[in-house]
Amino acid sequence: MITTFDPVLLARIQFAFTVAFHITFPAFTIGLASWLAVLEWRWLRTHNTVYEDIYRMWIKIFAVTFGMGVVSGVVMSFQFGTNWSVFADRAGNVLGPLLGYEVLTAFFLEASFLGVMLFGWNRVGPKMHFAATLIVAVGTLVSAFWILSANSWMQTPQGFRVGDNGLLYPTNWIKVIFNPSFPYRFFHMVVASYLTTAFVVGGIAAYYLRRHRHVKQARVMLGMAMIMAIFVTPIQVVLGDMHGLNTLKHQPAKVSAIEGIWNTERGAALRLFGWPDQAEEKTKYAIEIPKLSSLILTHSLNGEVKGLKEWPKDDRPPAVWVFWSFRIMVGLGILMLFTGVTAAILFFRKQLFNKPWFQRWCMAMTPAGFGAVLAGWAVTEIGRQPYVVYGVVRTAKAASPVVGSQLALSLCAFIVTYVFIFGAGSYYILRLIGKGPGDSEKANSIDDVKTPPFFRIPDSEEGGEHV
Repeated sequence: MITTFDPVLLARIQFAFTVAFHITFPAFTIGLASWLAVLEWRWLRTHNTVYEDIYRMWIKIFAVTFGMGVVSGVVMSFQFGTNWSVFADRAGNVLGPLLGYEVLTAFFLEASFLGVMLFGWNRVGPKMHFAATLIVAVGTLVSAFWILSANSWMQTPQGFRVGDNGLLYPTNWIKVIFNPSFPYRFFHMVVASYLTTAFVVGGIAAYYLRRHRHVKQARVMLGMAMIMAIFVTPIQVVLGDMHGLNTLKHQPAKVSAIEGIWNTERGAALRLFGWPDQAEEKTKYAIEIPKLSSLILTHSLNGEVKGLKEWPKDDRPPAVWVFWSFRIMVGLGILMLFTGVTAAILFFRKQLFNKPWFQRWCMAMTPAGFGAVLAGWAVTEIGRQPYVVYGVVRTAKAASPVVGSQLALSLCAFIVTYVFIFGAGSYYILRLIGKGPGDSEKANSIDDVKTPPFFRIPDSEEGGEHV
């Protein structure tokens, strides 16, 4: 228990705290960088100054978010040496180069051209500036590639051998990088980042429309955000299903915890809700849909799904955390899908921009992407337990020989410092959002803006300037 200063548990909590802060920033900047590239491309194609206004606002937010992501990432990486030195020693030969490649190929690329994005608007040509935006967007994807490769290897390790000294040595870098779960995790995470950005942008646009501020920019922002919700959310559902089937193949105990299944079953029911009881080895108060779990996991109504009792108690993940984190993630995904379907209906009815209830809904959905990402990572990382490298290195044997009281003290210091630093950064971002996009001199009224066809609505349906 925490009261006894268990060093392994405190080290896990500290890493979970820092990684939870860190993952929210890349999840946002990956999608935001690509969206900025689309905005600048549309501006170059149409010379519509509304795109320039939106770009200039969001590039500032991107810079602040990128900086906080770098700071939180550096702090997190130090814990490999302070709290997880045994893990770093054993797996460093494999993971060290992967993390090094991320810095060399992605971070320097992003950091170098971010300066051009921020300060080069009137110093380089439009095409050069657009190239810088594209390079930064590609850099975020390359960064995600290496980080997801390293994490996926910890989930489905291959291409290595265990030396006589207990250290792990790579034998095939292709197998290490492109391990069995990597493609599914990579695309699932990138799409999640795009949706996270889309719902943040959509929520802020809805806020502007509700306040009748920055109307022409808000219409474009909301329209582009809803395009992502309409077309990308179904893709994420398919990717999630593929990822789940891959997990069933390589980490079946995690899937059993997700489903709350304790005994191996044929025609297993889907437990919508319930409370997995680790001590009694059953899911209490379960609300079930017969045979649906087998249908989803095996594509057969009578397919066999293994229960957690197939594994020794010491090899089972904490079922209740995995069970409920998965349902939070899926629940938020369903709400995103509902938002996309609703947006499509409103668009064809020419009411997308003038329904107050939908604007309030989009505002409420602003943090949905962050919640889904955090819940999904909880499923991934807690579901891997009790291993830090699945099936190879146990978490309990990977921690540093650090006194528990010292970890408790450093955890408190982390909490205080993070609240102060990232609270200040978040406050500044909110100030930027409150200020909103500046109106270009070339677009002083809504009538001056040539809205792209997909977002164009006849004046009689717009309700004038008060959308």
